[in-house]
Amino acid sequence: MRSNAELLEDFLDMMRSEKGCSDNTAEAYRRDLEQFFELVGNMEAGQVSRRTLADYLNELGDRYDYAAKTVARKISVLREFFKFLFSEKVILENPAARLRSPKLGKPLPKFLTEPEVKKLAEAAFNHKKRDMQRVGVMIELMYVSGLRVSELVALPLSAVNFDKEILFVRGKGSKARTVPLIFSVVEKVQQYILEFRKEFIRPKHEVKWLFPSLRSASGHLTRDAFFKDLKILAVEAGISPAKVSPHVLRHSFATSLLRHDVDLRSVQKMLGHESITTTEIYTHIISEDLINKVMTKHPLQYFKK
Repeated sequence: MRSNAELLEDFLDMMRSEKGCSDNTAEAYRRDLEQFFELVGNMEAGQVSRRTLADYLNELGDRYDYAAKTVARKISVLREFFKFLFSEKVILENPAARLRSPKLGKPLPKFLTEPEVKKLAEAAFNHKKRDMQRVGVMIELMYVSGLRVSELVALPLSAVNFDKEILFVRGKGSKARTVPLIFSVVEKVQQYILEFRKEFIRPKHEVKWLFPSLRSASGHLTRDAFFKDLKILAVEAGISPAKVSPHVLRHSFATSLLRHDVDLRSVQKMLGHESITTTEIYTHIISEDLINKVMTKHPLQYFKK
């Protein structure tokens, strides 16, 4: 039988040639498998059993404080490796066929605080360039409406009802929803339309988009352009660019509303979530606020011992 080192090289060659695995990924696989063989006493691959794999995973837990994502990757590599050995008839049974990865908890959404959003918008409005000032309008509109970035950039001019201060949105699956706006933002949008929206429209052209573009094929500002402008503004506002993205603004909208006691169903409707379980992830962010409210406002705190 070929040695573990030879089998490992054959496996990595297959991953590169047949599955397009990058050199960096292949090296990560190599390290994971070398660690595996070291921890099982350099046992030959053909001798590895399900019990061997179970002991290895227990050893990982005892020796290392790996995150669930790292353990899941190591298990995935083992599954691929032993599947390869089985397909090559190096082994008669695949001991990793029933290996289960640990459940990965969903990461909590990132969000900006209210002062951070304000600093970001102010950096845009104070900018010399008109296109950055327009991004300021978009930031505030997104923050008060919770729009997806795809919805924001493709808003038609007719989406804003200035009299009723509401926004008509056509979201995923062409589902329509209505989102209330606040007067100050409606005023900013109106000012932008009257003063400099025309600067983003080619001469003698009529454009239906609220945020038109002189360059994009779609005729409106692209998601990528908005994303890049946000990163630039983050630096100018003294905020880490890693913290800022269009989706973070959407998260910030939801988090802010819940912190100000807007009920979950209303937030769900404004975000355009089909299921309330999608919206419930934001409740984990505000748990500290909830604890403080319980500690200070729960009626039982007034009872004396």
